Amino acid sequence: AMAATRRVMRAVRVFEFGGPEVLKLRSDVLVPVPKENQVLIKVHACGVNPVETYIRSGTYARKPALPYTPGSDVAGVIEAVGEHVTAFKKGDRVFTLETVSGGYAEYAVAAANRVFPLPDKLDFRQGAALAVPYFTAYRALFQRGCAKAGERVLVHGASGGVGLAACQMARACGLKVLGTAGTEEGMDVILRNGAHQAFNHRDPNYIERIKECTGPGGVDIIIEMLSNVNLDADLQLLARAGRVMVVGCRGRTEINPRDTMSKESSIIGVSLFLATEEERQECARAVLDGIEAGWLKPVVGLEYPLEKVSKAHEDIICSSGARGKMVLLL
Repeated sequence: AMAATRRVMRAVRVFEFGGPEVLKLRSDVLVPVPKENQVLIKVHACGVNPVETYIRSGTYARKPALPYTPGSDVAGVIEAVGEHVTAFKKGDRVFTLETVSGGYAEYAVAAANRVFPLPDKLDFRQGAALAVPYFTAYRALFQRGCAKAGERVLVHGASGGVGLAACQMARACGLKVLGTAGTEEGMDVILRNGAHQAFNHRDPNYIERIKECTGPGGVDIIIEMLSNVNLDADLQLLARAGRVMVVGCRGRTEINPRDTMSKESSIIGVSLFLATEEERQECARAVLDGIEAGWLKPVVGLEYPLEKVSKAHEDIICSSGARGKMVLLL
């Protein structure tokens, strides 16, 4: 039986750190075997996240051992389960928060406690848009940001995966939601997904427009995807005791710490990687409840076949504006 399981599959492999061209599609990769407390998933779709481009470039704090397969949030069907796995069986539709073997592949192994049932009302593309964006948005808003109904939230870069998740969640929980995007289309997507108002961050006066909209009160929470560009301006937009949640960053920045004193405001880092098991399960419950209730609906943006993975990595960093979650389709 063991020999029969050693099939080969197509998978993306990275043999050296570098640009998008280091992503190599191979068709001779062994299908992994689930160990105890692991499951093997036949992957139908895999999310593409900006962090995967940072890891690939070799400039990020986490450096996997080479060669490796990128990708963490997949959606698909359980193919096999390892010992002691009782929560899942062959044929179950699932999505994952992370994988052990890498998600840009036809099959992936994941720890059973990082795997969740995929609700029937979502397809696999939507399933691949769930875990990293929605868990990150939930962590930023509620676990680290202590968001409360009635507060004002600005989602800075709201048209991508995490941004749209934050808009949907914040709106459902009674917050006043403002969002920014870089294109008209992006602004439309934000308004359809929970934002009360949208601003174009390519408009040179957009910060003034946000201030006009909020009045002297300012915003209570900012969900910040590009803190190296926006952090200084964010501190000017905050209300008293406001907080900037640093979800994304692509470099260094300069701020005046006095701006935090005048409002007693906070700059708070967000890393899903540091969530405890309890916090992850809380994220999963919140997300699955939201899907069930109907207010949480992943928006799938650009879709790429596995062959075009290099292009996907280029586009997620360089394209003019996101419109939902980027996914690879298998």
